[in-house]
This record gives sequence, C-alpha cells and structure tokens, in this order.
Amino acid sequence: MSLFLPQSLRRVSLAGSQAWHDGAVVTHDDIRAAALALPDTHERASYGGRPSFRTTSKMFCWIRDDPEALVVWVDTEEDKEMLITSDPAKFFTTAHYDGHPIMLVRLEAVDVDEISELVTDSWRLRARKRTVANWDADHGSV
Repeated sequence: MSLFLPQSLRRVSLAGSQAWHDGAVVTHDDIRAAALALPDTHERASYGGRPSFRTTSKMFCWIRDDPEALVVWVDTEEDKEMLITSDPAKFFTTAHYDGHPIMLVRLEAVDVDEISELVTDSWRLRARKRTVANWDADHGSV
C-alpha cells in the first residue's frame, strides 16, 4: 500500500524503506528518470527555471530551491499532515502550501526507490484517469 493514496489508487509499499538509506542524496536526474518513465509526461522549466514535470498541462512534481526539495501532490490535506507528523525529517511544508494537498520531500532523506514511488503516486493523482488505468493494466498494478 502506498503511504498517501486512497485504497483505489494504491500501488506498492514503502514499508521498510526507512530502514535502508545509504546516505546518497537523490539527484535531479533520479527524479527526472522517475517522472519521464511515466506515460504522457514531459519536463518544463518552471518557477525560476527549476525543473517541473507535467502530465498534459498539469504539474505533478517539481524541484524547488531554498530549501531544495521535491514538491509532490498527496491525496488529501489530512494525508499530508499525517506524513509530515510521522516523519518530519523527510516530509515538510511551508506556508505557501497551506490549504493544499501538496507537500515537500527532503532529497537527502529519501532513496531512489522512495522518490520513484512518491513521483509515481503524485502523477497518479494528476494524470488523466484513462492514462492511469492503461498504465495499471500494462504494469499489473491495482
């Protein structure tokens, strides 16, 4: 089960991922590879030229600076608060995102597998339902 998607959208589990992290910081290329591996996605410079990833016209994640973090969508504000409370060293927010189901992920606190899942789950929330259903059928998900 995914950490922040409803049962109908859950894909895989991050269980145990906190137990392993080799200290390597996730790179922009790691995020780019995870995002562009998903169907109907593209990269576009956004917010001061920072990399953002979109499905059709909807952004599903972007890399911000000050502090550098990955911005992802979650299912609900309640899920966002639960994740931030459960692991504030990994997940956080700023006042800019108050009232929105969007959270920030510290790149130094996650590994590549975890970032891939977070990117995929954010994409699932923002992509067209048909695109997600086709991807699920092709990958044996949900």
